[in-house]
Amino acid sequence: MEDESAVAPRPRKRSISQVEAAEVNEKNGEKTAHIQDEDSSSEDDDIGPALPSNAPKKKRRKLPYEKLYISALPASKRYSKSLMHREQLSFATMTSFTDFLITSSTDGVVKFWKKVAVSIEFAKEFKAHQGEIRSVSVSADGRSFATAGADRTIKVFDVITFDLLFMLQLEFVPNAICWIHKRGASLPLLAVSEEESPKVHIFDGRGGNEAPIHTLPTLHRASVSIIAYNPIYDCCISADTGGMLEYWSPSTYEKPSNVFQYKSSTSLFAFKKAKSCPSSLSISPTGQHFVTFSFPDRQIRLFDFASATMTRTYDESLSTLQTMRQAGTDGSTLSELEFNRRMALENTLDAAPSLLTKANVIFDESGHFILFGSLHGTKVLNTYTNRVVRTYGAEEPFRPLHLALYQGAPQQKEIVTVSMAASSNPLLQDAEMRDPILVATGLNKVRFYLFTNETEITKSTRDIQNEKPLSANASKPAKAQQAESGTAAVLHTTYGDIHLRLYPSLAPKTVENFVTHSRNGYYNNTIFHRVIRKFMIQGGDPNGDGTGGESIWGGEFEDEITERLRHDRPYTVSMANAGPGTNGSQFFITTERTPWLDDKHTIFGRAIQGLDVVHKIENAKAYKEKPEEDIKIINISIN
Repeated sequence: MEDESAVAPRPRKRSISQVEAAEVNEKNGEKTAHIQDEDSSSEDDDIGPALPSNAPKKKRRKLPYEKLYISALPASKRYSKSLMHREQLSFATMTSFTDFLITSSTDGVVKFWKKVAVSIEFAKEFKAHQGEIRSVSVSADGRSFATAGADRTIKVFDVITFDLLFMLQLEFVPNAICWIHKRGASLPLLAVSEEESPKVHIFDGRGGNEAPIHTLPTLHRASVSIIAYNPIYDCCISADTGGMLEYWSPSTYEKPSNVFQYKSSTSLFAFKKAKSCPSSLSISPTGQHFVTFSFPDRQIRLFDFASATMTRTYDESLSTLQTMRQAGTDGSTLSELEFNRRMALENTLDAAPSLLTKANVIFDESGHFILFGSLHGTKVLNTYTNRVVRTYGAEEPFRPLHLALYQGAPQQKEIVTVSMAASSNPLLQDAEMRDPILVATGLNKVRFYLFTNETEITKSTRDIQNEKPLSANASKPAKAQQAESGTAAVLHTTYGDIHLRLYPSLAPKTVENFVTHSRNGYYNNTIFHRVIRKFMIQGGDPNGDGTGGESIWGGEFEDEITERLRHDRPYTVSMANAGPGTNGSQFFITTERTPWLDDKHTIFGRAIQGLDVVHKIENAKAYKEKPEEDIKIINISIN
């Protein structure tokens, strides 16, 4: 809070960069501003000659009861606990009214966690899908949870009993799903979009019928990537990959009468004009606003729901981050080395849109604050005053992506007003004891992180090892072999770097062969000699034509097939062969699910970064499966 003295200090002169970083555009009622930290000076809003020293100070907008709202957020800016999945986390979802946290990972696993008096407790785990989970949704009443998988199935769970209710087998790959019914509805409805077409299908959420109730064939012109439901207006809003947003009713499938009359009077064309696509869309608990995050422009846009007009835009683009860093207006204490390291991670995000789709923006329970992950941690932004009031995890070693928030609302919430909450009644305060939790996933992390009110945090014990290692019975010699062979590799190619995770405990001989060849330079300057779109890229042959290559022992070696590693997802790294037991030096990386290769080829790794490079190689112009231009492996580094 600034000093409200009678005499205002003379406004400071600013550089052009600082002026640009604080510029506010007032056009068609739309405000665009770079985000300011809470301790930024309000005098910086004035540009021009200085006022007399006795001039009245410019008033800053204040949100009534702001301190009360902030007190309902987690107090600690460092995470107090982290828990694991076996693979990278995709989504973290908090259920309304039923108080469950549900986490999902890239290997198709779903875990249920129950909110207890303090923190959370594990409830149950499901292997929901064979492959990637594309989308998840929880119903407005918090009782139903659905997942959509790349394996063309929808799984529906009962949250309270954490049981699987039923499965829908689809004829298409789903892209986005959303429950589109109010609390207490007799007929629960589930909307599902297709990945390869603009169609949106409406299914009976009770199961028993795999045919859709209704299909919207022409609502969009491109594949629908996001669907959200506003129970206050009983209205759905959907966004497609072309950047168009549409409002529609789940009962009439037309634009509701309680929102804007003409689309031309809205700001729904903003994404199309900016040539961007929303990757996240969240509706406020009051139903009065919604917020989006889009790429590649990295803009956070705040809309009024009824009128669909944009009220604010926050610029989180990399160029803006660099400009504010150079101007010294980012409020950061990061060293130059750390800032550059984090910028490299942001560039990784930009190069992989599939990762950006996992980043979201959410509201707090009051609807006055939005939370989102950034280079500087998880920011809490007051949309009324346009200021960052808190930043979580600014010094933590992960880049936050998907967020979920539990604010411990009491059972008496409906009868407790803001004025009552702001009073000093000790009985009321005892009844309102909260245990807020902010949940964040991290870029390329198998953990999710909990920010709570706990302030006494021990770094050595906060990372819980709740998952067994890949090989539970690994002996000490096996561990020594794993350390010797390596668990990660980077393919430095003429198209860019591809990062691999290796599995020495599950395919020890294969990994040893690959790592030894890599360290000896065997793969240096070899080419990707076989490339097939929607299938795989193959390399590792010193002859460059698919006829050569041998193992480090000379000749060929046996397969290492295991049920724990399957071709159930893209970016699987396997050995090429000419039949059982004919492994040499050639390997391939898949770009799609290839289950017909199971039990025929040894899997020894997965590509985890540089996926855009994989697809760039996959789509290279080729003649008879061989790229017309040589795409070389410069060398391979092992970690």
